[in-house]
Amino acid sequence: MKNHWTNHLGGYVKVQVNGRGAARFINRLLEQKVLVWDVKTMGTETVVFYMKLEEIRTLRVAARKSECKVTFLERKGAPFFGKKLMKYSGLLVGLALFCSIIFILSNVIWGIEIKGASPATEHEVRKALEEMDIKVGKLQFGLEQMEDIQKDLSERVPAITWIGVQLKGTTFEFQVVEKKQPKEEGNESYMNLVAAKNATIVQPMVERGQGMVEKNQYVRKGEILVSGFIGREDNKKFVGAKGKVMAETWYKTTVAVPLKTNLFVYNGDSKTKYTVKFGDFEMPVWGFGDHGFPEYEMEEDRKTFRFFGLEVPISFHKKNYLSKEKAVRVYTEKEAVIQAEKMARQDVLKLAPDDAAIIEEKILHKRSYNGKVKMTIHYQVLENIAIGQPMIQGD
Repeated sequence: MKNHWTNHLGGYVKVQVNGRGAARFINRLLEQKVLVWDVKTMGTETVVFYMKLEEIRTLRVAARKSECKVTFLERKGAPFFGKKLMKYSGLLVGLALFCSIIFILSNVIWGIEIKGASPATEHEVRKALEEMDIKVGKLQFGLEQMEDIQKDLSERVPAITWIGVQLKGTTFEFQVVEKKQPKEEGNESYMNLVAAKNATIVQPMVERGQGMVEKNQYVRKGEILVSGFIGREDNKKFVGAKGKVMAETWYKTTVAVPLKTNLFVYNGDSKTKYTVKFGDFEMPVWGFGDHGFPEYEMEEDRKTFRFFGLEVPISFHKKNYLSKEKAVRVYTEKEAVIQAEKMARQDVLKLAPDDAAIIEEKILHKRSYNGKVKMTIHYQVLENIAIGQPMIQGD
């Protein structure tokens, strides 16, 4: 009984009763349903026991009606501990204020380091960071996730190929890998331009070197289009080939589009919950209760905290539940054909160079079966087929 947590919460006292009739005094308390425990007799006229703080009033009334003397030996529990703390309230407030200031300062950005970038690129990165509101003196709590910062910077600064984002204590460190700019080719960069694939020449555009093909000529993969030699056979000179050779190439692709598709779509309903996690224990802060969505997708944003540069096992979580519902997408056969043609064009342009253009397409085969429309389409594409092929001097 003496170790029960409710006794500590409400408080309890150790009482000593002296005088003739001490045993009768205890019995009188028990008759009034006063809870006492650890009752010990100390001689013939002294009894010591524990009782709850809330029943002191009953004890005092009983003491007045007896010849016994009541003395309180110990006071234990939360109420008495709180009174002791009040004596040191100034010290506790100062300590709490100090810890709060250190905690806030530990979660502020105090430095931004950019490594691996040229001065011009570093200036662009710092400018992008300013636009993203990432600067010295900013609280880390309101920032995006590292992956989002990395993606955003890659889109804002065209000169970088990759950027690593790392938070070391209160300093953001950005490791930059810049795009390699093409160097001007000197006379030592000797090469031919050869065909990357079978094609029919549409327009050769030679900037340097000697053209080896003509318009409407059919070439095979690996055939020389522009030679790195100029001059006659007895007076050849290496200059390196440079230029473009636009040609007609051919692609064939097969796609299938179902006429009926079961899928999930967002219906606009959502619920946001905020929680604070202490180690493995998660405590809700806002957005109580179940979201009630039969089908949903959850997006979570997690913020961590630091103290003296170290990450503490406390994190703030924002969970956004997006309601989804089943839907059926139905295409007519005509709509399925349009969708298949669109998908096929996308497939072809992924295989071709960025500057390629489709000049003609032809449906070779179309078939409807098992709720699907399947098509095979042939494409004529205009693209630059010239690629460099290094040469060895003296060949």
